[in-house]
Amino acid sequence: MRDAVTSLIKNYDVAGRYFDRNAIDSLKSYFESGTARVQAAGAINANAAAIVKQAGSQLFDEQPELIRPGGNAYTTRRYAACLRDMDYYLRYATYAIVAGSMDVLDERVLQGLRETYNSLGVPIGPTVRGIQIMKDIVKQQLAEAGVSGASFVDEPFDYMTRELSEKDI
Repeated sequence: MRDAVTSLIKNYDVAGRYFDRNAIDSLKSYFESGTARVQAAGAINANAAAIVKQAGSQLFDEQPELIRPGGNAYTTRRYAACLRDMDYYLRYATYAIVAGSMDVLDERVLQGLRETYNSLGVPIGPTVRGIQIMKDIVKQQLAEAGVSGASFVDEPFDYMTRELSEKDI
């Protein structure tokens, strides 16, 4: 698992190059957003259970067929598994926010997820929607908490939905 700094260094090292202006600007941007990244992670951590609960409620309000008999979140066990997975995505999105890199998502979340969900009959569409709902809730909470310049929060959520969605066409 790499962060933005180690990824940048690796890329320049492999090419045998010194940092250029783009590399320096990238590092500067990462470090300037460091405090906001840590604040965002703290706010997410403090409200994780509420974020997942609210996102689950909104998802099931939008797609009630999921919790009806025959739906993928029907039965207490399946409902709990859905919320557990949402918590998992939120936690790893937080890691990616702090790292400033999506590597952790590739390594720990996305690799094999589609195949696993397909083999279990878990629909990808509601998963993607749930991730986007969590992103919206997190952004709203960060704005209310006064965390400014938090546009980096979109990146891990959008990355997960893009990676899950583009292959499920």
